[in-house]
Amino acid sequence: MMTTIRSFYRDETGATAIEYGLIAALVSVAAIGALTALGGSLNTMFTTVSSALSNAVSGSGTGTGT
Repeated sequence: MMTTIRSFYRDETGATAIEYGLIAALVSVAAIGALTALGGSLNTMFTTVSSALSNAVSGSGTGTGT
């Protein structure tokens, strides 16, 4: 009985799994935060590119011309 308790006390496999789980959670929270922060600027960039392409196709762009 006592050896079983000692064995259970010394077993660190559960602690390792918990540590890996915490690291994975931290990485995912950081990734979500970074993507959320970049989301607005990416939306602005794609809107700008879309507008520029639409103006170029319709001929009303403000390019330097040739």
